[in-house]
Amino acid sequence: MNDQAQLAEHFDRSRGHLRGVAFRMLGSADEADDAVQETWLRACRADSGSVDNLTAWLTTITGRVCLDMLRSRSRRREDFADLTELDMLAPHEETADPADEAVLADSVGLALLVVLDTLGPAERAAFVLHDLFAVPFDEIAVIVERSPAAAKKLASRARRRVHDTADVPSSDLVRQRVVVDAFLAASRAGDIDALLAVLAPDVVRRADAVALRGQARAQAEVRGARAVAEETRTNIRRARFASPALVNGAVGAVVAPYGRLQLVLEFAFSGDRIASVDVIGDPVRLKEVRLGLADNPAVAASSVRRQLSAQSA
Repeated sequence: MNDQAQLAEHFDRSRGHLRGVAFRMLGSADEADDAVQETWLRACRADSGSVDNLTAWLTTITGRVCLDMLRSRSRRREDFADLTELDMLAPHEETADPADEAVLADSVGLALLVVLDTLGPAERAAFVLHDLFAVPFDEIAVIVERSPAAAKKLASRARRRVHDTADVPSSDLVRQRVVVDAFLAASRAGDIDALLAVLAPDVVRRADAVALRGQARAQAEVRGARAVAEETRTNIRRARFASPALVNGAVGAVVAPYGRLQLVLEFAFSGDRIASVDVIGDPVRLKEVRLGLADNPAVAASSVRRQLSAQSA
């Protein structure tokens, strides 16, 4: 078997791995497929005969391709022109796998994709390749065109941003996470009683104009547990795209269809109940929000690695 045939056979076996790398770096299934195709074209033009580890070599090529794409695009990824489009994106069970991208995003974690999108291209490449795929820093250095020490610093800086430090004690963070998980579960189910159980009697819901767009009769401010619960029940479709995240140092939530941030929910708590909800959709305000993963860093990294192992099995 000649080198080209061996390369083609190995590439086919590695396609799923390479697509996983590309998706986590780019956050788009279509762009990930383009990157994998470009990886094949570049690999065909190169001399693979002397390569000892074809998987590592192909991963390096994919990393370079993705970094080029991250650097060159400004907003190539399509944004939803109106939040009313978001309400039409919930997948229907009767369709035949219409959202491969939704499946990919769910397997990675919507919150992780949102936080990764806040990183610069080189930071994102270093973090994804090292922390999620265990690529050595000397190989990452070649991809990002830095020294191994600089590549390590890039990954470290990205790690700090991904696992942002909470502004509250860990015990409060755990309590907040339980409350937010319950709120999101009740929101997805449209369960009024479950919502009332986690909302303070005098809870206030505030939302900016962008967050309210497309919602008839929606008010900028709603007061009282019953009123907030009733309104929340009308947002079941949006709730399906919501995930817990650290928002400005406390547990909040992001609404991110396929990992593309549309809304941030910032909560204030009174004991084991939600005292206020600030729904942020204005792009200027979204850029000012500090986001991070709501999970413990060690637990989150372990979870990601388990998912990757399961997908490659």
